Amino acid sequence: MEMPGSTVESVKHAAFDERKAYVPQEEKGQAFFDDGREIELLHFVYGHPSIEEIRGSPENVLKAIDEYGRTRKYLMNVGADKGKIVADLVAEVKPQVMVELGGYIGYSALLFGNAVRKAGGQRYFSLERNPEFGAVIASLADLAGLSDVVKVVIGSSADSIKRLHSQGSLEHIDLMFLDHYKPAYTSDLKLCEHLNLITPGTVLAADNVIKPGNPPYLEYVRSSVEKKRKAAAMEETNGFDVKSEFGRNADMYKQREGEEKINTELKGNPNLVYESKLVNSYEPTGEPDGVEITRCTGMAK
Repeated sequence: MEMPGSTVESVKHAAFDERKAYVPQEEKGQAFFDDGREIELLHFVYGHPSIEEIRGSPENVLKAIDEYGRTRKYLMNVGADKGKIVADLVAEVKPQVMVELGGYIGYSALLFGNAVRKAGGQRYFSLERNPEFGAVIASLADLAGLSDVVKVVIGSSADSIKRLHSQGSLEHIDLMFLDHYKPAYTSDLKLCEHLNLITPGTVLAADNVIKPGNPPYLEYVRSSVEKKRKAAAMEETNGFDVKSEFGRNADMYKQREGEEKINTELKGNPNLVYESKLVNSYEPTGEPDGVEITRCTGMAK
């Protein structure tokens, strides 16, 4: 008899509004982040003709970021469509503590941090490896009036999680948004499981599971407890194909940010039961993508 495991379903999406599309992402092989556009964005927002209306308004800061993405350069933000999926999830879950892995320029921190505050939550941790990006997040969060909720943490995701946990600043994760180095999705989830930060009731939202895709993560959160136990016993690791778009995207990250060390030895907690569904949506450019929503529903004996 098979142990409890993941229930998988897919949710369709409405049509994309082309009027709000960002400019296209650069061609393969060309830098599409960390080439100065993030600092350029900061100057764009602070130099905006409506800066006084932008101050203190998360919604207006987000509009200014979207304006830059539509008229200047592509930004690898979660965007309004996928962002609404997660913001609605925040309103439903009402997390006291939400963690995001990969903050980039702060779009998700502003959108979800504001949603956390509206839902009565206390803290939104934005974990970002790049210190320049982290400074942009902190500046825009301050501009939006969200500094009381959004806490930017600089460093690798795994190191930051362990440090926050050891300091007592992070004892449990109610909702986690994964949008960082794609090969680290699974290893960082297993780390959180290992530290007992993930328990029944925790909800996960993983971005970019279609573009560029993340097969190892989807396999893990959709696996039954029995399958995860067998994999842990056999010390299997979740690899990725460097020839796939998932692999190429990771390679671009490595070129721009340096290699991210991933702990493939952690087995996590295979006894956690997940129910997972894919919510189809769009990138800010209009390209199809999706968010994997995973709920921890129990613990198998």
